[in-house]
Amino acid sequence: MKLVVDSSAFAKRYIEEEGSEDIELLLQSASDLALCIVLVPEIISGLNRRLREGFLSKRDYGKAKTQLIRDVHDATVIQLTPSVISHSVKLLENNALRAMDALHVACALEWPADLFATSDKRQLIAAKNVGLLSKFIGRPAN
Repeated sequence: MKLVVDSSAFAKRYIEEEGSEDIELLLQSASDLALCIVLVPEIISGLNRRLREGFLSKRDYGKAKTQLIRDVHDATVIQLTPSVISHSVKLLENNALRAMDALHVACALEWPADLFATSDKRQLIAAKNVGLLSKFIGRPAN
């Protein structure tokens, strides 16, 4: 199965929360994994926010960052191409999405994914609206 995972779902690999076990099982069942180019900065941003707020130690941040880089090394990273941008514009025009969320869905369309996984309900709805088989992971991020 060709799987695309957005930042909200993939971050559950590094921060134990509702859906962490679900994302692990889903990743194990995937034959191919692709991630949008914006995934790493988004997850690093979230990890740094947790570090600043005292919910994550420097040591745990370093471990999570190292594992993220290892995980991404083994995945296909989908670039921002004119086609991805075009898909994202259409998604933004037809759904209540933030720009980065539209890019994740657009990358799943471009690859194309057999399954798109997210922890964002608006993103899930948008993905389903454009015909992507989609799975919700854990508790809503928004």
